[in-house]
Amino acid sequence: MNQIAKFIQKSVPFYYGWIIVAGSGSTMFVRNAAATLTIAVFVYPMSEDLGWSRTLIVGASSLAGILSVFISPLSGFLIQKYGSKKILYSSVIILGLTTLLISQSFSPLTFYILFATGRIIFSSPIQIGASTVVTKWFVNNRGKATGILGLLHSLGMGLFPLFAQLIMDIDGNNLDSWRLSWLWLGIIVWIISFPLVFFTMIDDPSKLGIKGKKYLSQESKRSQVRNDKSISLKSAFRSKAFWLLSIVGFLTYFIHTGVNIHQAAYLIDKGLNPLIAASALTIMALGTGFGSIITGWATDKFSSKTVYFFGSLWLGISAILFLLVSSVLSAYIVAFLFGMALGGLLVIPPVLLADIFGKDNIGAIRGYTEPFVSGGQAIGGISAGLIYDISGSYQMSFPLFGILAFIACVLIIFSPKIKNN
Repeated sequence: MNQIAKFIQKSVPFYYGWIIVAGSGSTMFVRNAAATLTIAVFVYPMSEDLGWSRTLIVGASSLAGILSVFISPLSGFLIQKYGSKKILYSSVIILGLTTLLISQSFSPLTFYILFATGRIIFSSPIQIGASTVVTKWFVNNRGKATGILGLLHSLGMGLFPLFAQLIMDIDGNNLDSWRLSWLWLGIIVWIISFPLVFFTMIDDPSKLGIKGKKYLSQESKRSQVRNDKSISLKSAFRSKAFWLLSIVGFLTYFIHTGVNIHQAAYLIDKGLNPLIAASALTIMALGTGFGSIITGWATDKFSSKTVYFFGSLWLGISAILFLLVSSVLSAYIVAFLFGMALGGLLVIPPVLLADIFGKDNIGAIRGYTEPFVSGGQAIGGISAGLIYDISGSYQMSFPLFGILAFIACVLIIFSPKIKNN
């Protein structure tokens, strides 16, 4: 397939790395076939048609989150050994297949196997593979390129639930119309992403003859150059930066999921209409896309460590601001601000890790930092739920999130500085 890539490279008037962004970004877009917001559309029709409890249906997502803690290191190893291209197009094939096969589910066990597999693909190989290949193609514009990945993920987060509902509406919204919807979502995954990944993805610029100074000059005319010296996975394990930033990942995604999964219920408790509460999630998704682009620009302009500090601070402050929600307008504003912080979480960690550890072994290194992210996601939602069950409200959750964000900021300060060449 290198011949197709070489032909495209000669035909386009811009750096081929942006084609890589399009291909890897397509996987970030379609991975939302297994997003929690997507399955939310199916909870009612599936429970009504199959007689399953809603807890049983959403439990498949929780199971996948736990399994991802153990599978992320394997994903990182496979990406390091075989390259992002093979892992990404294999992931797209499996994601599309498991998604459309859910349309044939008649037992909880079958559904759990299929959806949990797709959710693991969402959490590990696509998340790590897409950012890893972009990291290898970009140095000066690494932040912008990673920001576009975040934007495309945000678009998929907003559009896939819409696709699912539209297909069910076209089918007459019958009790079993959810089956046709799952079928077409799987086909959409293949149509959008597989051709781009299979025909245009190249793991490294050197495979197209782009090396050394030519690599940097084709990417950007700017004079700012990041540190591109790589260290091994073993050396990363021995570094203070690896462990501090892994803990920061746990803390920030603890906040991320703790707010996300309970946001709609909290807004309803505050007296807002359920439709308004649901629409606030859409506003949050818009904020995530905006935040991805802004953060991508910032990490190219300033130290990514500095951007991570302010991004974590923003995350904590915006979480606390939920305590002030008292109207539709304030709910939308706070949701958008929090969404911007979430957009930063999609961009800053992979950029900062590449800035510190280099790009050569970043896939394997990401494989061992992602379990901290998955752990934070798994525990954050449960912790906020326990606070509600014990106290009868979410009021104590948001100050907790603010404290955790402050701790994350302190850990970022004490992580080693990035040394430029």
